[in-house]
Amino acid sequence: MDQFLQKKSFSAPNSLPNVPHLRLAETTSSSNSGMFLTVISFIFFTAFAGFLTWRITRKDEKSTSDGFFLGGRSLTYPIIAGSLLLTNLSTEQMVGLNGAAFKHGLSVMAWEVNAVVALVLMAIYFLPKFLQTGITTVPQFLELRYNKQTQSIANTIFLFAYALILIPLILYTGAKGLINMMDLATLTGIENSTTLLQLTCILIGILGLLYSRFGGLRSLAVLDTINGIGLLIGGIMIAWFALNAMGGGEGIGAGWTALNENHPEHMDSTGAEGVDVSVPFSTLFTGVALLNLFYWCTNQQIIQRTFGASSLAEGQKGVLLTGGLKLLGPLYLVLPGLVAYHLYSAEGIKPDDAYGTLVARLLPPYLTGFFSAVMVGAILSSFNAALNSTSALFSIGLYKHKINPEGTEEQTVKAAKRFVVVIAIAAMIGAPILASQETIFTYLQDMNAIYFIPIFSVVLVGLLNRNVPAKAASTAMIAGIILISLGAFVAPIKQGIKDLGIHNFHYMGIVFASLVTYLLVMAKVSPRSEPWKIETRNTIDMTPWKGVRWASAASVILVFAFYAAFAK
Repeated sequence: MDQFLQKKSFSAPNSLPNVPHLRLAETTSSSNSGMFLTVISFIFFTAFAGFLTWRITRKDEKSTSDGFFLGGRSLTYPIIAGSLLLTNLSTEQMVGLNGAAFKHGLSVMAWEVNAVVALVLMAIYFLPKFLQTGITTVPQFLELRYNKQTQSIANTIFLFAYALILIPLILYTGAKGLINMMDLATLTGIENSTTLLQLTCILIGILGLLYSRFGGLRSLAVLDTINGIGLLIGGIMIAWFALNAMGGGEGIGAGWTALNENHPEHMDSTGAEGVDVSVPFSTLFTGVALLNLFYWCTNQQIIQRTFGASSLAEGQKGVLLTGGLKLLGPLYLVLPGLVAYHLYSAEGIKPDDAYGTLVARLLPPYLTGFFSAVMVGAILSSFNAALNSTSALFSIGLYKHKINPEGTEEQTVKAAKRFVVVIAIAAMIGAPILASQETIFTYLQDMNAIYFIPIFSVVLVGLLNRNVPAKAASTAMIAGIILISLGAFVAPIKQGIKDLGIHNFHYMGIVFASLVTYLLVMAKVSPRSEPWKIETRNTIDMTPWKGVRWASAASVILVFAFYAAFAK
């Protein structure tokens, strides 16, 4: 026995000190292997999507404005739906809306579920009107309905909004999501978070700029569809992993039960007491409804996809299919944020870091790479959509009107591509400034309202009333921007509105109602010399889809069912 003990004690000094080193080596090896798998799967899926898009669209016409901006008006409903979905589902949604769910709970699902009602109205009313006119941009419609001055004002508003709000925000949220998912700090060795954010914004901007310059709308739409499939699969997969983790590995049913039991206040679709609710139920009928209506019915970045429809029926089917897919939105745009609140809120992470942290910690490395590639596709999709729309607004609304009215189609497209470079560079520089915001999604909605509300009021009343004069429309747009800005940025006015118990979304509704009233009064007091008449300027088939009303009714019923199912 003594000899055995002596032998054991003799061998121990030689073996024990090596154990920590072996474990460290194993951990490092595992980490390196995981990082390698993440990077390889990321590169593979990105290359696959790019190659497939090139194969499908390599012979497309991109030298004319119709070919470059509208895909030659040849888009079918699956392409339209995929493109609409992924243009919307960029990182301001994936990162921002999950961050809002992390902070405010299930009630933020309003931005997804209520969008269905707006899409129904788009399919039934707005799309037939827009396609009939053969327009490429919303300001073009305003020129047809009112005059060139109204078009110029709207065009300028859109250009400033996209350049100063939308495009920088896409870059910022894309960079934040990618930094967390791919653990870019470890991968690159850059420890300074500000520097890493700036460099990531620049990288994404350059990639998106290159694609936007060399591809037209059809190329973007096809890539959107490929990435859209991957995004749906990946988003649902993350929801499964999240619920499974919530249930302690005992399945998604256990996870859902735990989520409702541990945080019932976060699981009320109408908002619960004790939770900092950003979307009170009453606002669904005022500001939230108006923002959704503008976004899905008159926002150039989104509806440009529908303008490229090969027929009215294809456009309507594409829009309503998008509505059906939006009903799945809370599964991957809200649920992960709710789970992240339970798992990581004690760590003090920021809401906008919640989604990236969840993905990085729960997904296996090879799936993290795949989903990061899909997310990059989503980032580039929204970035490209905004750039493509911005270039359309510039070239058709400004270049052809003011700079070079006699310019050829080829000159117009070239000018648009050069303008895009300037906007993209400005966005790369400005995007990191957004890091100071508490929740990026709340910031987005507040900023969007500045131009959403005035433009939507002018478009809507212009369609419904044929006598509203052009001067009234121009005045309404400018006045609306001033009123919304005063309520959002001038401290005494903002506080006064709050003291009156008026939510900022209700204030948007009040401004909208005021603008509509003014426009209708002017239609009576100082009407157009001749009532406006819509003219058909399009050659596509304008026969409506036979199932449009049934599909619309079913979509609206499902929206009510969603709220009833999750109301406490």
